[in-house]
Amino acid sequence: MSFCVLIPARLASTRLPRKPLADIAGVPMVVRVARAAARSAARQVVVAADHRDIVAACESHGVTALLTRDDHATGSDRLAEACTLLGLADSDIVVNVQGDEPLIEPSLIDACASLLVQRPDCVMSTAAHRIDQRDEFVNPNVVKVVCDQAGRALYFSRAPIPWWRDGYAAGIAELAVPAPLRHVGLYAYRAGFLRRFPTLSASPLEATESLEQLRVLWHGERIAVHVSDTRPGPGVDTLEDLERVRALFD
Repeated sequence: MSFCVLIPARLASTRLPRKPLADIAGVPMVVRVARAAARSAARQVVVAADHRDIVAACESHGVTALLTRDDHATGSDRLAEACTLLGLADSDIVVNVQGDEPLIEPSLIDACASLLVQRPDCVMSTAAHRIDQRDEFVNPNVVKVVCDQAGRALYFSRAPIPWWRDGYAAGIAELAVPAPLRHVGLYAYRAGFLRRFPTLSASPLEATESLEQLRVLWHGERIAVHVSDTRPGPGVDTLEDLERVRALFD
């Protein structure tokens, strides 16, 4: 199996300014992410940045980085440009690791890439884990996914899904069966589809849920889902998240 990891990094962030450069035990967060990804089986790890400050920070720590346009609407658009800059073939496997996941498990990256290699019927693969807490199930910031018998995503939602018929009347005393799945924002693509993705029209469902992956399903494409037995480490969206992660590196 051969694949590369691309890490989109955008300097502007409304909740945490200059997030990719946030210090974690003396190292910028995006460098922490790249170092974690480098422990996977990837042949190459590249940061796709929108600002020279990110590129400079990466290069000073020995991490390869590309400067991409600063007007991309999504991280997928940025990675599509990076595929072209790197000269990747359409069949090459690319894993998108978010730049705010310094605790990403290398084995999860490998599993996501391996799944796409095994599933020629799918244009993408992603990951999920079982939800075992009520608060997580009803939290709209926790994205859920439901799958078909073949392990392909049927739908992603911020709503608690799957939902039983009398759920609202009975309240949530226990979780649904089968166990609901929390989506993990890790994706593998073939480079050809990743370059095509920005040309697809946005989906109304994508706009409603604010979930970019729904564009893929809207256009009739399939996404394979790897269900992990373990819960990934916490990502960083806010200052409080950052402090929690910093404590783990002390």
